[in-house]
Amino acid sequence: MRIISFNANGWRSAARKGFIDWFHERDADILCVQETKAQEHQLRLPELIPEGYHAYFRDATTRKGYSGVAIYSRREADEIRSGLGWNEFDEEGRYIEARFGNLSVVSLYVPSGTTGDARQGFKISVMDWFAPILREWRDSGRQYVVCGDWNIVRSRRDIRNWTSNQKQTGCLPHERAWLNALIADQHGDGSPCAGDLGWLDSFRVIKPDECAEYTWWSHMGQARAKNVGWRIDYQLVTPNLRDTIRHCESHREPKFSDHGPYIVDYDLEDWTR
Repeated sequence: MRIISFNANGWRSAARKGFIDWFHERDADILCVQETKAQEHQLRLPELIPEGYHAYFRDATTRKGYSGVAIYSRREADEIRSGLGWNEFDEEGRYIEARFGNLSVVSLYVPSGTTGDARQGFKISVMDWFAPILREWRDSGRQYVVCGDWNIVRSRRDIRNWTSNQKQTGCLPHERAWLNALIADQHGDGSPCAGDLGWLDSFRVIKPDECAEYTWWSHMGQARAKNVGWRIDYQLVTPNLRDTIRHCESHREPKFSDHGPYIVDYDLEDWTR
């Protein structure tokens, strides 16, 4: 089973740049998209839905053309969930979950916090509120793959310019501490990793020592060409999926967005049971 996570920074823009053709060549089972930046009626145009896939959307209802998440799946989902019970979060279109038997695949878009103190405060509120939900999912007995743009790096291995970004949102110590407390592995920035929630970073399961494979690059200073990037896009999985992770890869090129697609292969041939 192959899952791709991709922050499109505008799905229509990414499609015009050839993403759907690229996606078909990857032969994936599920695609999780963040930042669709469109309403569902705009996204349901035939040319914007990969042929042979079911499409599920959650729009932002407070601001048109903002945020938004989607899941495209070869197999029809048994159930779709698109709200977690906090209106301020749900109305921004940041979560959608597709259920296939005992497997849940989530497309998640965590706030960036880059546009000022108010948005950074909202990001912190989301983090505090979301941790118990992740604990509940972990303890549910279901298999969860939470794909998305988490807007936080884990450690110095996940960002090219570590020292100069210590005071930048996405690399702040308390943000990293929060993310690493979810995940049961070492993260290599010199601070302890409690991993008390036991989630797994699929990338680090396969590539524990990789230091230059990123998923986001600034538009400034030829950052992408020079690979001056951040790894902020993840597929976090519950512990009961550890032994199924087979391969992962991030794609800097071609450029469809300021993010690159992140692919993970799982040994889950019976994923709809």
